[in-house]
Amino acid sequence: MTDSFRVQRSTIVEAPAKAIFPLIDDFHRWADWSPFEKMDANLEKTYSGAAKGKGAAYAWVGKKAGAGRMEILTSEAPSKIVVQLDFTKPMTAHNIAEFTLEPQAVGTKVTWAMTGPHTLMTKVMHLVFPMDKMVGPQFAEGLANLKRIAEGASVAA
Repeated sequence: MTDSFRVQRSTIVEAPAKAIFPLIDDFHRWADWSPFEKMDANLEKTYSGAAKGKGAAYAWVGKKAGAGRMEILTSEAPSKIVVQLDFTKPMTAHNIAEFTLEPQAVGTKVTWAMTGPHTLMTKVMHLVFPMDKMVGPQFAEGLANLKRIAEGASVAA
């Protein structure tokens, strides 16, 4: 097993990157599309730092979702957003989430990836619960939600 992991999913959105980028670059908009937002009905959220883009931060605490914090490290409109993702409960983990938006003949290819180190604890966990199987379906669901919202906004524009 390697010392790091990568989980990645992509989809084609029939909308320009400029219609998709703001949905990711503003943590206040994640409730519209992120499946992780719906894991816990009583999720407590705290926003800090910049309103959106580089320096925007979002912390959460919930019974099902655990606790953690995200901060946008890179915001390169309309093609790339990099997020530091720190989990504190139920276990500690420090990962990087990256969203890339690439123009296509029809629309935009949106990729959501997460990378992180394999600690001894996560290596043992991943033998039983592979990260790709645990997180991959949520990434696919989130991208499908982004697609639905961005394509709907694109039609309305």
